[in-house]
Amino acid sequence: MNTTNNQSHAAAGTGSPAYQAYWILHVGFTVAPILAGLDKFFHLLVNWDQYLPGVVASASPIQPHTLMLVIGVIEIVAGIGVWLKPRIFAYVVAAWLVVIIINLLLIPGYFDIALRDFGLLLAALALARLSQQYSRA
Repeated sequence: MNTTNNQSHAAAGTGSPAYQAYWILHVGFTVAPILAGLDKFFHLLVNWDQYLPGVVASASPIQPHTLMLVIGVIEIVAGIGVWLKPRIFAYVVAAWLVVIIINLLLIPGYFDIALRDFGLLLAALALARLSQQYSRA
């Protein structure tokens, strides 16, 4: 890292609103994907299988519930990745959210959740940008 970035990082400090926003997003995009991924196995929050559109289920060679378990593993890996390498995995999560949004737009009645996930997409992109400034990984 060059001297200008080190000085900028030191000047911002932990009291900086931008630095605090970075950590809020960093922790949030670590914990949320891990919890959602784990819940694909336990269905404590919701029956996740309902979010799989029929067109995707019929096109997949994998059984719908098994596909949701695979998705859960991907989400867990993404959350761990955000914790370890937010500069890279924040973009991975953003891309994953684009896929989720497209998926939700294929299911009538879930457009409100697609809109919510669009907000999460914007937050993941904000984390990716803030990671350029504040992450050492």
